[in-house]
Amino acid sequence: MKTLVIHPYDLSTGFLARIYAPIRNKTVISHGIEKDELYDLLFHHDRIMMLGHGSPEGLCCVGQFRNTCGYIIDETMVDLLKRKNNNVFIWCHADEFVTKHHLKGFYTGMFISETGEAEYCGLSGIDHQTVRISNFSFSRSMSRYIEQDKATIRENVVGEYALLAATNRVAAYNVRRLYVQ
Repeated sequence: MKTLVIHPYDLSTGFLARIYAPIRNKTVISHGIEKDELYDLLFHHDRIMMLGHGSPEGLCCVGQFRNTCGYIIDETMVDLLKRKNNNVFIWCHADEFVTKHHLKGFYTGMFISETGEAEYCGLSGIDHQTVRISNFSFSRSMSRYIEQDKATIRENVVGEYALLAATNRVAAYNVRRLYVQ
């Protein structure tokens, strides 16, 4: 299986790189291409992983891609994403994008990966270390199962990440926002 990883370069989401590190047959795109080039890559890969900052409108380009109007993955890519059923969508509010466009794969809802996001989500008093431990645990669990099917990924990641959720409020928030369709 050929996997295309789209992970716009950003220091605050660097921990996500651990997730796709074990994948053997992958192409990683982090910057520098235009949407038409990406569209061609989507077509020629079996599975698409999209990770980073986002919104219900798609995966943000965070200034790393040319001619994108703010998003590298948006509704213009939906027709190709619909052809694949084992995608991975890891960004804040990816659930709204996936649901709206009837896509298939493993995906996240609002996902806290920074202290400011914790505050935004109503979790006051969260320090950087708590977020860092949550990020590390999530990415470590995902990396263990990333070459499995979407249901196996969710089942195992939720099982492992929930162990941390017992003592980590960020993990407790995030684990309830891991989905599969």
